[in-house]
Amino acid sequence: MLNTVTHGQPTDLPPLLIVHGLYGSARNWGVIAKRLSDSRQVVAVDQRNHGLSPWFGTHSYEDMAEDLAQVIRAYGKPMDVLGHSMGGKAAMVLALKYPELVNRLIVADIAPVPYDHSQIQYVEAMKAVDLSRVEKRSDAQEQLQAMIDDPILPVFFTQSLDVKEKRWQLNLDVLAEEMGKILDFPVMTGTYTGPTLFLSGANSNYVKTEYRPAIKLLFPEAKFAKIPGTGHWLHAEKPREFEATVRAYLN
Repeated sequence: MLNTVTHGQPTDLPPLLIVHGLYGSARNWGVIAKRLSDSRQVVAVDQRNHGLSPWFGTHSYEDMAEDLAQVIRAYGKPMDVLGHSMGGKAAMVLALKYPELVNRLIVADIAPVPYDHSQIQYVEAMKAVDLSRVEKRSDAQEQLQAMIDDPILPVFFTQSLDVKEKRWQLNLDVLAEEMGKILDFPVMTGTYTGPTLFLSGANSNYVKTEYRPAIKLLFPEAKFAKIPGTGHWLHAEKPREFEATVRAYLN
């Protein structure tokens, strides 16, 4: 089963399952998860080929949905599910395949459509880091900053670096091989008729207006909201506003 990090104790409210995006981990969501756990139990997962979860030779959304279903069944009750980016796509497939497991769905800055902007350059950058010269996380960040323009991403990526063991906690080879599946979205039948919020960054182009018919076809109860002044990493750029919006929707 996937590695999970649980915050808080069970309450009368449904637990919240948090599903990170590509190159992320449960650790990235620690602050938000802990804050939201003041009223309900929050479970953050490391997806397959990420963090402390098992590595597999495949990385399809059908695979990821099955992983998430196994986690929810292990906890014994339906959950509210929040997924960001790749995690949002996995959460959507979960809801479409197993609607009885998903009480409410929040999809953060992604749509059920294929995208054409590959993330392969980040795999190549992480592989290019000379881990023999890394004694602390900032050593790897310094190397990545010479290869990546965005100053936020080296800090984000190195949260998945085991400095002591000098290894990435990311199955970079499989993520590269499966990048086409990650950018795509599988053909799905049926609908998820539960409450659904598509929450996006106002400065992001991941959830365009022209995607709404495709969203409504699969998620007829979908509502839409934007957080001003944020891009794709909306939960990292404005965590308090993100938390407040999620809390208001769930309550």
